[in-house]
Order: sequence, then structure tokens, then C-alpha cells
Amino acid sequence: MVNIRFAEERDLPEIIRLCALHAAYEQADYDATGKAAALKKHFFGTRPAARCLVAETGEKLLGYATYAPQFSTWDADFYYYMDCLFLREEARSQGIGEQLVKRIAAEARKENCPLIQWQTPDFNVRAIKFYKRIGAVTKRKERFFLDVK
Repeated sequence: MVNIRFAEERDLPEIIRLCALHAAYEQADYDATGKAAALKKHFFGTRPAARCLVAETGEKLLGYATYAPQFSTWDADFYYYMDCLFLREEARSQGIGEQLVKRIAAEARKENCPLIQWQTPDFNVRAIKFYKRIGAVTKRKERFFLDVK
């Protein structure tokens, strides 16, 4: 039995481990330095910037999904941006990812938020197949990053 619930502060060390696995899966670098304090602030602070769901069985976290409200000027409305959806290898193909997305959709409906958006690397064929299977559609765009530090 898998339980989908909002993350708690006690989950942060395991969420950070899952983030490292997620980064490796997406062929990206990950530095855990300072992440516990930053995630605590952004998930559990007085004005949380993002929400985190976890999938667990017993005491083990199988994966996580994070999302945050964003505003679209074109639509003149809010949407949820799902920043991360990741499951451990042994938890894939069991419907858990779909449960996480459905939970985000349920939270969006509660807040009259009509849309969820996300992205995945174009080489992540397995995720693309999953997203299309659950009814998601894609738009071709390039995502740019500007480091302003």
C-alpha cells in the first residue's frame, strides 16, 4: 500500500537523497550543500513557496513531486508548475507517478487552478510516454537559464 501525503520536515534528509538520484537520472549535477535549510524555508516557512508530496510505503519514501503556483499573463490565471516528479527505480511502472499527478490535480481543483505544467528532458523517453498516457500534451519550446548571481 502506497501512501501519498504532504512532506513533513522529518522527510527532508530523504527528499535530498531523492533529489540527488533525480539529478543523476537527468544527467545533471547536484550539490546537497545548504539544501536542508533552503527546502525547510521554502516548504515549511511562514510563506511556503512550493509544496512537496511524497509517496511512501511503510517508513520508506519511494518518490516525491513538487509544485508551486505560477501566473500566466496570457491566460490571466494561475496554474501549478510541477517542478519535480521522481520515483526510485523499483517504484516505477506501479501507478505511483500517476497517483502523485492526480493528487496535484486534486489540490489544483480545490484552489480553482485550471492547469498543471511541467517539463522533462527530451531524452527521458519513459517519462514522455507516461505523460502522454495520462493525457498530457506537449508544446515545443526552448527553456533558457540566466544566472544572475
